[in-house]
Amino acid sequence: MTPEQKDLVQSTWIPVNEISETAADLFYTKLFELDPNLRPLFKGDMKEQGKKLMTMIGAAVRGLDNLGELTPVVKGLGKRHVGYNVKDEHYATVGEALIWTLDQGLGDSFTDDVKEAWTIVYTTLADLMKGAAQEEVAG
Repeated sequence: MTPEQKDLVQSTWIPVNEISETAADLFYTKLFELDPNLRPLFKGDMKEQGKKLMTMIGAAVRGLDNLGELTPVVKGLGKRHVGYNVKDEHYATVGEALIWTLDQGLGDSFTDDVKEAWTIVYTTLADLMKGAAQEEVAG
């Protein structure tokens, strides 16, 4: 991830965060449309889950300024997701739903460069989570 890509992610997060409730609703609607089998993994209040999602993404976006501090947090999240029955293949579906949501939320501001930057950031963080999950399972 280049400094320019980091800046693109951080600057485009601002307008999405301003519509956080709508963005979360869009995300989960798309996620369950892409893979209805994921719905049972979410047992609580979806409005609260949406708030948690947006808070987590916001923290990750801010954390891009200090990857040394962000990495252990993301790995911990990956380990916790083992207990939620999240599988490696689910990360691709989540990524697709995230990119779609950003496209919807940003409209014309969702350029090819913005899409590439978000894809790189998501893939990097998802790979950290998957690696930590594999370590957790291997015990």
